[in-house]
Amino acid sequence: MDTFLPGYLLSLSLIVAIGAQNAFVLRQGLRRQHVFWVCLTCGLSDAILIVAGVAGFGALAEKAPWFETAMRYGGAVFLLWYGWRNARSAWEGGHVLQAENGAGAPLVPTVLTLLALTWLNPHVYLDTVVLIGSISAQYDNRLVFGAGAVLASISFFFALGYGARLLAPLFARASSWRVLDGLIALTMWVIAAGLLFA
Repeated sequence: MDTFLPGYLLSLSLIVAIGAQNAFVLRQGLRRQHVFWVCLTCGLSDAILIVAGVAGFGALAEKAPWFETAMRYGGAVFLLWYGWRNARSAWEGGHVLQAENGAGAPLVPTVLTLLALTWLNPHVYLDTVVLIGSISAQYDNRLVFGAGAVLASISFFFALGYGARLLAPLFARASSWRVLDGLIALTMWVIAAGLLFA
């Protein structure tokens, strides 16, 4: 536990901040659309990155300096576009009013959007591959540290996705969806600005 718990707490502290990925999971949870697959995709993506970091691939940025730049600008462009989509949805309003509404994007486009939000975000590499990977080197059993970090990520996403249902009564109103869409758009644009002007 002396190694597992620090890995768990570190990963949880890094992932709990609301960002593009978390906002997407929250929205899908409120809509009750593809929640299991959305949570699983996030958890597995983080697991792959954490394992890569713990296994010692954090030096990728040093060996390929162009990688960080490409990911930064590619991620910023995607976030600007995705933010615009949510801003337009907030402006128009009214088309998705019920959290339990079964209508929505099919599974494959939903997962592809989530993969883009995850893998085109340079911060995810800094948090998982670089930070968790480098801190794990301080522990004798890096595998146990990494297992704690992976479990934190998976448990957080499933708690967020399925816990969002508790907010369903609030999001039965059109105005709540418009506010959420607006906040998501703002979040995406702030993150994109941070990437462009870092």
